[in-house]
Amino acid sequence: MNFGTTEILLIVAVLFLLFGATRLPQLAKSLGQSRKAFKEGMREAEEDEAEQRSRLAAKPATPQITEMSDDELAAEMRRRAEAKQS
Repeated sequence: MNFGTTEILLIVAVLFLLFGATRLPQLAKSLGQSRKAFKEGMREAEEDEAEQRSRLAAKPATPQITEMSDDELAAEMRRRAEAKQS
């Protein structure tokens, strides 16, 4: 969607009629502040998501039974039984 010079001038003229010349700078400033706050919120959300992913990746994995040999499985069962009794 391309706007030509005529369309842009028409839009600016309508804005001047609706808001007046004194309110337009205030409106532009508030739009800029809103845009900045939105970008900051998006950045913070991305940082939180990355932190959660790294926290999940840093947790030590519990050994899977299918990956263990019989001796390792027996040792793990003994360890868990001892931990349960403590």
